[in-house]
Amino acid sequence: MKFSTKAIHAGCEADSATGAIMTPIYQTSTYIQESPGVHKGFEYSRTQNPTRMALEQNLAAIENGTHGFCFGSGMAAIDCVIKLLSPGDEVISTNDLYGGSYRIFTKIFAQYGIKFHFVGMESLEAVSAKINANTKLIWVETPTNPTLKIIDIKAMSALAKANSLMLAVDNTFATSYLQNPLDLGADIVMHSATKYLGGHSDVVLGALVVKDADLAERIAFIQNSSGGVCGPFDSWLVLRGIKTLAVRMKAHSENGSRIARFLKEHPLVNNVYWPGLSDHPNHDIACSQMNDFGGMLSFDLKEDSQDKAFSILSAFKLFSLAESLGGVESLCGHPASMTHAAIPREERIQSGVTDSLIRLSVGIEDVEDLLADLEQALNA
Repeated sequence: MKFSTKAIHAGCEADSATGAIMTPIYQTSTYIQESPGVHKGFEYSRTQNPTRMALEQNLAAIENGTHGFCFGSGMAAIDCVIKLLSPGDEVISTNDLYGGSYRIFTKIFAQYGIKFHFVGMESLEAVSAKINANTKLIWVETPTNPTLKIIDIKAMSALAKANSLMLAVDNTFATSYLQNPLDLGADIVMHSATKYLGGHSDVVLGALVVKDADLAERIAFIQNSSGGVCGPFDSWLVLRGIKTLAVRMKAHSENGSRIARFLKEHPLVNNVYWPGLSDHPNHDIACSQMNDFGGMLSFDLKEDSQDKAFSILSAFKLFSLAESLGGVESLCGHPASMTHAAIPREERIQSGVTDSLIRLSVGIEDVEDLLADLEQALNA
């Protein structure tokens, strides 16, 4: 089955009671049993809910996995992955990643004896240098947030397997339409489904997908025991969003391309970070592991001034200044003071998150309107 077909049909069956084509919202906490232990596969909605199950099956299908798991947020999904580890274990992560991931690693799990190393993952040697007997997990984010670095998943998988490590990939920016990390050797794929999978800025939800049965059993145990699950209505919203994921990602990518090329030529702009540009340092790797390059991009200014960035952000009319990304509407943000404020400035600057860096989540509006808005904001 091709991607668009799976996105619409996987996990979704007509309701047996009414024939409804849309998966019902099973807004229930518990289920009647015929006798103790004799039931229809559902006992309690923290453990399993039919609406959430449909979404989990759908996600597994579009990521070419076998088991999907849904959580109350992307952070809850990350929390579950790190709970696979034990005190004394070590994790190697990219040094350019979402600030919330950095925060939960350093402020929550570091307190429980798990050690985190942050390195530039474009270099396999830099990652290899941090591997030791305590290393258990490599955490990859690609494209990275917010400087859109591309990490070679296949090469990282080979390194992980050679050292008996797990490899987890945050696939939020790319989505399963543009990139399939399990096919490239990853063990776990993570999504903030709040973003492109939901696609309409109206839900918060996280997901994990795997294809190893033993790993799936361990994740299911943590999901049920810790209880960080999503509700049935949220599950239904993301299931509905995924049905249009393919057509939306095509539009996001087309608009992203036009805007990246416009910014590349603008006299006020210093660097443009979008993996579809031929001079992007990881462009060849992006071409080898992605089907297109998406609608996320960042740029900074020749005058590296936070005040200058703020004035541009305040001048936008169509790009809305807001946290998050991946909705049909275009958003803009200032990573240094918003999504990545938890990262110390020195580390931020080293990874390319300058004071003037602006991140754009390019929506699916008419691109000529978006270009006009960029032009007037830059010239304000």
